[in-house]
Amino acid sequence: MFDGTRRRVVSLWCPRLASDRALRARPTEGPFALTLREKNADRIHCLNAAAEAQGLHIGMGLSDARAFCPDLTTRPADPAGDRQLLLILRRWATRFCPWTACDGADGLLLDITGSAHLFGGEAALLTRMRQRLIRAGFSARIGLGDTRGAAWALARFGEGVAAPGDALAALAPLPVAALRLDAETVTGLQRLGLGRIGQLAGAPRAPLARRFGPGLLMRLDQALGDQPEDISPQADPPHYGVRMNLPEPIGLESDVMAGAGRLLDRLCDKLARHEAAARMFRLSLRRVDHDTRHVELRLARPMRDPARILPLFARGVAGVDAGFGIDQLRLEAIDTEPLAPRQISPDGAPRQDRLDDLITRIGTRIGIENVLRFLPADSHIPERGHIIAPAAFSRPEGIWHTPRPRPLIMFPPEAIGGTGTTPPVRFRWRRMGLTTARSTGPERIAPEWWLDDPAWRTGLRDYWRVETREGRRLWLFHTPQNPGWFVHGEFA
Repeated sequence: MFDGTRRRVVSLWCPRLASDRALRARPTEGPFALTLREKNADRIHCLNAAAEAQGLHIGMGLSDARAFCPDLTTRPADPAGDRQLLLILRRWATRFCPWTACDGADGLLLDITGSAHLFGGEAALLTRMRQRLIRAGFSARIGLGDTRGAAWALARFGEGVAAPGDALAALAPLPVAALRLDAETVTGLQRLGLGRIGQLAGAPRAPLARRFGPGLLMRLDQALGDQPEDISPQADPPHYGVRMNLPEPIGLESDVMAGAGRLLDRLCDKLARHEAAARMFRLSLRRVDHDTRHVELRLARPMRDPARILPLFARGVAGVDAGFGIDQLRLEAIDTEPLAPRQISPDGAPRQDRLDDLITRIGTRIGIENVLRFLPADSHIPERGHIIAPAAFSRPEGIWHTPRPRPLIMFPPEAIGGTGTTPPVRFRWRRMGLTTARSTGPERIAPEWWLDDPAWRTGLRDYWRVETREGRRLWLFHTPQNPGWFVHGEFA
């Protein structure tokens, strides 16, 4: 009988956490799997029971999986979303005990010492935990023991309960892999005929330590309780949200901005204490009729300076219908990032800060993703010498490598009349008759064979800079393999 003084640990394992999450959002009948690209190949990341029944397994190539199961339904995996879900489950598990922590990418650890009697005993607690997970659409396996190692082994290899003080009786029939050993050590033990934990526990310890090192015996002792293993409870992430309840409703824009300023001071202080900054804020304004209006602000850079952030709310607040008045304000930092303290310049805001504020102001009108900038790209192909990226999520970094001058204006190649390998003396382009005054070249550019670009399938190009007597400065190229002349750009 458990006396309440012995430590008891629960290991909760969700072997299909990722696929269960995907199927909860969009249910699918039949075999289902999530895929993840690894080493230039799509492989199975997680799958449901129907797919396992068809012989599929994690790590299997997607092409092989479709050969085994032609009716397999797949979706791309979302590891970041799975990690977020595990954190949500960890917080949910605190209803059973305060000492909870994540265990890997698909498991939880709970130290239920002194908590089981609140739910009618250990059996009732485990039953309630399993029923709630099944009701939510998650498949789970649960192990309970005196140690973290014993609970982990029982959840993944036995799904059982070890009696208090007798972990060896429950672990003896389990394979040695249940001791959280690496594959090489497991294979070596199996070659010695030590395939079960009971066999390993009864074997001489000195030869095992000499052959496999101290890690093997440490894992065994941790599982049996002969060596301690701590379980550190995982702290909840800081919540960046503040609110203000008003004794009397307000409706003027200046009053709302004043209240938002007070909330912003408190929120930015909290961000500074945690050395964080926010990319996105949400100001919620609750009206007296219980209708809530939201004002979202997306920033070009993570910030925590109230003086710079508050004026950016003015446009959104001005468009809010206050109705019969607003009686509550709530401000949240939705998207946060680490931001270490930095030296403040006595000369005022740096130039980059002013540019970021400008990008934010423009972004509030047209969308922060629609403010774009050009960045250099490592390619000798003229059309691929740059990329276009959102200015809010990129920095003007890198060097523009231009070994030869490039035209300011580029357009799809336009054919002109001409023969030979040197620019034609006279030619017509866009209904204009032009005469070559001076030409510089050629600059030969070859296609990038590793990319299938339809525009460059014709092969080599010899580029020339041509100055015409009419004042046009054009960029022409000749294709030797299929003789022809084209205009590709114009210099300023």
